[in-house]
Amino acid sequence: MTVEKIVAKNLLDIKAVSLQPNDPFTWASGIKSPIYCDNRLVLSYPEKRSVVVKGFVELIQKEYADADVIVGTATAGIPWGAMVADQMEKPFGYVRSSNKTHGKGNKIEGKIEKGAKVVVVEDLISTGGSVKDVIVSLREAGAEVLGVVAIFTYLLPASTELFNSIDCTFKTLSNYDVLIDVALENSYIQEADLEKLKAWKKDPKDESWMNK
Repeated sequence: MTVEKIVAKNLLDIKAVSLQPNDPFTWASGIKSPIYCDNRLVLSYPEKRSVVVKGFVELIQKEYADADVIVGTATAGIPWGAMVADQMEKPFGYVRSSNKTHGKGNKIEGKIEKGAKVVVVEDLISTGGSVKDVIVSLREAGAEVLGVVAIFTYLLPASTELFNSIDCTFKTLSNYDVLIDVALENSYIQEADLEKLKAWKKDPKDESWMNK
């Protein structure tokens, strides 16, 4: 079984990802969604956590072999980035969502030299908006962002457009399309659910997918 499928099955098994095409979730943005993802749950399962860390290390070695520093996004990417940096024996830092209001007022924590080649670790890519701020902050500080790695992506068109617009790549251990296949193979969903799930991904703001 591929890493993509193993990670997808792990996420489904521990309910880090839930699929409810007939009883959709409501995201904070108000979007109705057949999927909800909470990858923080993986941290509570050592064997599944190890699969993610090993996957990240191999992915970075393959795609971003020149990386000098591993950087996590606050807060979800911090534990993953720290574990990956430890395994790879590389420096680690993280980027806050905003500057601290006390002390030195840092937004970037850790020692990241100008010119350092950085890989950003995130847990989830939805539209990419939050990680974009991290990339911009690192570039403004003089770092070279090689790319972003994440556990999972919804494969939304908006995320591809955003990363293209800032000239940055992202790679993930698994994704929505693989997850749907694995969910069907393991009876987490039924064949009849596929049309709704595929229609939602094309345009999450278009609620007509619920009537498929």
